[in-house]
Amino acid sequence: FFIGIFYTFGPIPISRMPLGEPISGLVMGFGIFFIAAFVNVKDTNLLSLLFSKQSFILEGNLVSILSLFFVSLPTVFLIANIMLANNTCDLEQDIINHRYTLPFYIGKKQAVQLFNVLVYLSYVVIVLAVLLGLLHPVLLLLLGTIIPMRKNLAVYNDKQVKSETFIIAIKNIVLFSSSEVVLLAVSLLFK
Repeated sequence: FFIGIFYTFGPIPISRMPLGEPISGLVMGFGIFFIAAFVNVKDTNLLSLLFSKQSFILEGNLVSILSLFFVSLPTVFLIANIMLANNTCDLEQDIINHRYTLPFYIGKKQAVQLFNVLVYLSYVVIVLAVLLGLLHPVLLLLLGTIIPMRKNLAVYNDKQVKSETFIIAIKNIVLFSSSEVVLLAVSLLFK
C-alpha cells in the first residue's frame, strides 16, 4: 500500500526517481507471484503470522521464500522493462517535466541495452531454475519464445517511440508469461 500511494504522491514520488523500474518490478513481479503461491500452498511454513495476547510472531521458510523470489525474477525483470520502456520513450518529455527516471541517469543507449539484458536474463533464470530443481525441465520449452522475442527486441532497438514501440514491452511480458503459465500447468501433469 505504501508503494502504491507514494508511487505518484508526495513531493518526490517514486515514479519521478530512478527507483520506479526496480520497485515496480519487485512489488508486482515478486509480490503478486508470492501472493499467488501463498494462497495456493497448503503448507503454512511458507509464511505465517501468529498472535498471542500482546505479542506476534512472523515466521517463514527462508529457503522457500528465496526459491520463490528466484523463480519470480523473469516476471520482476519484464515488469521493470515495462516501466523502463515507458521512461525511455518519454525521456525528453520527462526531462521537461522534471522527472528524473532511470533512463535520465544512465542515458537512452544504456536504457535500451538494459531493456535487452533484462529480457535475456529472464531466460537465464529459467534455465538456472531448472538446473537447480526449482522448476520442471518442461519449462525449458520456454526457450522457444526467444525467436519472436528477438524480433520484438530488434523493433524496439531501432527506435523508442511510445506510440510505435512501447507496446513491445507489453508483447514481451505477454509472450513470456503466458508461455510460462502454460508450461507451469503442464509441469503439474508430471507430479
